[in-house]
Amino acid sequence: MGSMTNRLRTSLALRVLLSTILLSSAVIWLSGSILNSRVAADVKQVNLDSSINEARSTIVSARYRLILAKSGSQKEVDELIGEILSAATTVGARASGRELALLRGPMANPSEKDFTTTSNLVDPGSLPEKFREKVRSTSELHWSYITIKYAGSLQVPAIAVGDIVSIPRSGKYELYLLFPLTNQNKTLSLISRSIILVDVALVFLIGLITWLVARQVVRPVREAARVAEKFTSGDFNQRMKVTRKDEIATLGLSFNEMAASIQQQIMRLENLSRVQQRFVSDVSHELRTPLTTLRMASEVIYSSRSSFDPQVARSAELLIGNIDRFERLLEDLLEVSRFDAEVAVLEPVDFNLISLINGCINDLDLVAKEKGTQIIFTPYSQDLSINADVRRVERILRNLFNNAIDHADSKPINVQVEYNDNDVALAVRDHGIGMDENSLLRIFDRFWRADPSRSRIRGGTGLGLSIALEDARLHDGELEVWARPDKGAHFVLTLPRVAGNQIQSRLIRLEPKDISI
Repeated sequence: MGSMTNRLRTSLALRVLLSTILLSSAVIWLSGSILNSRVAADVKQVNLDSSINEARSTIVSARYRLILAKSGSQKEVDELIGEILSAATTVGARASGRELALLRGPMANPSEKDFTTTSNLVDPGSLPEKFREKVRSTSELHWSYITIKYAGSLQVPAIAVGDIVSIPRSGKYELYLLFPLTNQNKTLSLISRSIILVDVALVFLIGLITWLVARQVVRPVREAARVAEKFTSGDFNQRMKVTRKDEIATLGLSFNEMAASIQQQIMRLENLSRVQQRFVSDVSHELRTPLTTLRMASEVIYSSRSSFDPQVARSAELLIGNIDRFERLLEDLLEVSRFDAEVAVLEPVDFNLISLINGCINDLDLVAKEKGTQIIFTPYSQDLSINADVRRVERILRNLFNNAIDHADSKPINVQVEYNDNDVALAVRDHGIGMDENSLLRIFDRFWRADPSRSRIRGGTGLGLSIALEDARLHDGELEVWARPDKGAHFVLTLPRVAGNQIQSRLIRLEPKDISI
C-alpha cells in the first residue's frame, strides 16, 4: 500500500490513468444503469401489453362461445370448457407461453357441476385473494404480477390477467390467463450481462487509450526531467532530443535554448570567479613583501616618536594603526582565497572553550569600555573541552564580539553557552541598533557593511562575518543570526564538540528569550 501511494505521488501518468479509469467507470456505470433500467422497463411493458391483448382476445372468444352454448346440452358445455382450456393453454407453459385457471366464483350456482380447473397442476392459491376480489368487483379486465406455484416446490414469476365469464346453468366463473416471465427474465439477465461486459470493455479501452496518450506526453517530460537533473549535477552539455514538430518539440527546443544560455552564463561566471580569485590571491601575496617593509619602518618610527614634534608623533601613531588594519585586511583576503580554492583545512586540537572565550573577552575589554559597553559572560562551568581548530574558533569569537561591540550603542552584551555530549552552542546578544530584514539577508555577504557611510571609528573590512560563517561550516557547524531594528542582534554559533561529527541539535533558540517573553 505504501509503495502504491509513493508511485501515485511520483508518477503523473499513473495518476492520470487512475483518475480517468475511476471517472469513466462512474460515468459508464451510471449510463449503463440508466440504459438497463430503460431497456428492462420497455421489455416489461411490451410483455405486459402483449399478455393483456392476448388474454383479452382469449377471454372474449371464450365468453362468445359460452354465450352460443346456452341452449346446448350439459355434455356440449363440458366439451366446450375442455376446448377452451386446451386452446388457452400452451404445452410446456412452465418455460414459456401461458397457463389457465378457471375458478368458481361466489355467484356460481352451487347445485350445478363445478368446472373449477387449472392447467399443468397450477395451485389456485397462486392468485392473491385481493386480486380475485378486484376481478369479481367489476366486469373489466384486470392484471397483476404474481408467482405461479406448481405442484411440488416449483415457483415461476408471471403476469395474471383475469375477467368474469358466465357458464350456462353453472353461473359466473373467474377466468385467469397466467403468462410466465421466465423468458423475459432470461432476456433481461442477458441484457444486463451484455451491458456489464460492454462497460468493462469500454473502461479497459479508455484506460488503454489514456495510457497511450499519457505515455506520449509523459515520456518527453521524463526525458526533460532526466536531462535537467544531469544538467543540475554539472553536466552542462546535456540536451533534449527533438524529433517531432508538435508542442512537445517546441518545449524541447525552448529547453535546449535555455540550457545553452544557462551554460554560457555559468561559463562566464566561472571564468569571472576564477579571475577574481586569482586577482585576490595574487594581490594578497604581492602585498605581503612591501607590507613587511612598511611594518619594519613604521615600528622604527613609532619607537622614536617621543623625540618628534607632537604632530609628527601623532602621524606615527596613525601610521602604525593603519598598517595593523592593512595587515588584518590582507590576512582576511588570503583566508577568503583559501576558502575559494577549497584548500582551507582544519587543524583540530583539544582545548577549553570557556578559557578561550574569557581570553577573547579580556583582550577586547579595553575596546568595549571605549565604546561604553561591557561583555557579560557567566558560564555554568569553567571547563568545557572540545576538539576543534582553536585558531578558527578564536577568529569566530573575535568577529562576533567585535561586531557586537561596534553595534551595541553602549548597552551590555550577553554571551551564553549551552552544550551536551555531542554539540556546543554559543550565543552573542547585543541590544543595539539591530538591522532590517533586507540587511539581515546580506549580513554574511563579503565586503558588505551595514553602515555604508563608514563613519564608525572601528570600521571593518566587511569580511569578518563571512569568514566566521565559512569557519563554522568548515567544522560542519552553523552560524545563524536574528536581528530587528532598534532591538539588537542575536548570533548563534553551533559546533560539534568533536571535529568531524555532525551537529544533532540546536541548543539555543535563534529568537532571543527577552523578545519571546
